[in-house]
Amino acid sequence: MSKSKSKISDRPKNNEVTAEKPRRMILQRMWKPVLTLLLGLAAFLFWGRLYPHALAFQEQTQLFLFDDDYLLSRLAEPGGVARYVAEFLTQFYNLVSVGAIVVALLYMLMQQLVWRLMHPAADCWYPLSFIPALMTWMLMGDVNVMLSFVVALILALVAMLCLPKGKWGKKAFVIFGIPIIYWIVGPLVFLVALYVALRQQKSLKGVGFGVTTVVYAIACVVVSGFLLPYPLQRLFLGMSYYRYPVVIPKLMVAMAVITVMLIVGGRWLPCFSRSRNRLLVFGGGALILLVMAIVLPMCYEQRKYDVMEYDYLVRLNRWDDIIAKSEQRQPDLPMSVCATNLALGMKGQLGDRAFEFYQHGVGGLLPKLERNYATLHLTSEAYFHLGLVNTSQRFSFEAMEALPNYNKSARSVKRLVETNLINGQYDVAEKYLRMLEKTIFYKKWAERIRPLLRNEKLINDHPLYGKLRKLRLQDDFLFSEQELDKICGQLFIHDNTNSLAKQYLLIYPLLEGDFNKFMEYLPVVQNKVYYNPHVCQEALAYVFMRNNQIPPQNLVSPAVTQQLSQFVNAYKSSGGKKESVEAFKKTVWYYLTVQE
Repeated sequence: MSKSKSKISDRPKNNEVTAEKPRRMILQRMWKPVLTLLLGLAAFLFWGRLYPHALAFQEQTQLFLFDDDYLLSRLAEPGGVARYVAEFLTQFYNLVSVGAIVVALLYMLMQQLVWRLMHPAADCWYPLSFIPALMTWMLMGDVNVMLSFVVALILALVAMLCLPKGKWGKKAFVIFGIPIIYWIVGPLVFLVALYVALRQQKSLKGVGFGVTTVVYAIACVVVSGFLLPYPLQRLFLGMSYYRYPVVIPKLMVAMAVITVMLIVGGRWLPCFSRSRNRLLVFGGGALILLVMAIVLPMCYEQRKYDVMEYDYLVRLNRWDDIIAKSEQRQPDLPMSVCATNLALGMKGQLGDRAFEFYQHGVGGLLPKLERNYATLHLTSEAYFHLGLVNTSQRFSFEAMEALPNYNKSARSVKRLVETNLINGQYDVAEKYLRMLEKTIFYKKWAERIRPLLRNEKLINDHPLYGKLRKLRLQDDFLFSEQELDKICGQLFIHDNTNSLAKQYLLIYPLLEGDFNKFMEYLPVVQNKVYYNPHVCQEALAYVFMRNNQIPPQNLVSPAVTQQLSQFVNAYKSSGGKKESVEAFKKTVWYYLTVQE
């Protein structure tokens, strides 16, 4: 009797069984949305926390205007609708958190569309629907891949979903829909045509209809070449998929083809038992994550994105963050060195800490003009804060004109407003202000600046523009890039409160290794202001040592003199080996004798 009671008590109660069943049903329903949300969360954290500078970089390479002419200019080209939508979304990158949400939502939307098109594939193949979105993520590591491509692909997927099931509906879709889709998304219409062709029945009529659809799509592009003022090559590659219109990355083509093949092939994937389905879900998901973890870092070149981050921090005047970044990892490219030196100069630390960081000669102080849209803004910032307003204006304008896709630049236009205000060119400044007033994120700034037009008092009282009016040279003239030290000297003589010009003037000859110039410039500075930082003391001690003289104690501290003596002894005793003087790595002497 007791045994029978124990058996009965071991059985699960009815309410436990009924509670377990809904729990399983909830899990079965929710695991797919949860995976999609995890994709969005990962994308948000990646773009919003790790790579906000990449979003800011994309935003500054366009100027979206709420203007009829701007809209018509986009709609007048194949794929213009996708481009207009993409540029509308890109402007929200101005707020990097919002921009990261936009990108995350696009990835999630793409994944969901692919899964809908894979229907009636079994749930176990759900991880495969993430592949196009993840490939897009990798593809966007190339900063020249435009968001227009992503939007065009999403619109093409939407068009695939709209394909009618009936025979005559499909014919009408091809005859009328293909040209319209081509004008909306551009040459990605080929994917829609390929999808239609592969969805046909394996009969002679079906194959013929499919081939005809693809040929018809190609014909649409060819015919548009006779009607539009664009080379046929650009029409086939896409007007706005890539920043360089005559180039298309192979990964972009592969990704588009894989997407269609995945959609069509996914419909025929087999269904297995429940245990094997779980294995496919976990195994497939783990494999995709492993591949992403290996491949994704390769798509985002660290040094290139470092320069982008330096530029982003300079744009926001976050000088302390730049110095902290350089302390964490030594900058080794001219532009990153330029940003570090500018940050040190703006904080008044260049004379004491310049050689704590890797130096790239005078090219790391004020880089030469190169028609590279990716770096000209940073150089323009250096000239702007130095007081060379006209040169900054020239670099900003060149940065905009160097954009390969002929876009305007929001950052350039804003800087052109500022430089023209400082120079008193109010008509030109007003022209650029009118452009910014047609935007979302620059409209309020333009409205705040407008009262300064033709108001000398307001400009002179402005904390930045008034200061730069005093610092800038009044005479407009051209100068050689080989004489930038002399220009810094003129800026300092014109206004000895120009701290950045003072620091650049004395660092410049040291970066060149020209001590004669340094000894000429130092008295010019010290006759006007007291300035004797650590780097100048090291240089003075070196000059006096070469002349077999003892440096004056009021100019060089005994600690610096003793350190130089230790450096010379270590260098000579080792026969000039680099390893022997590693302890002096942050000195002028190391830079001149070892690093250079």
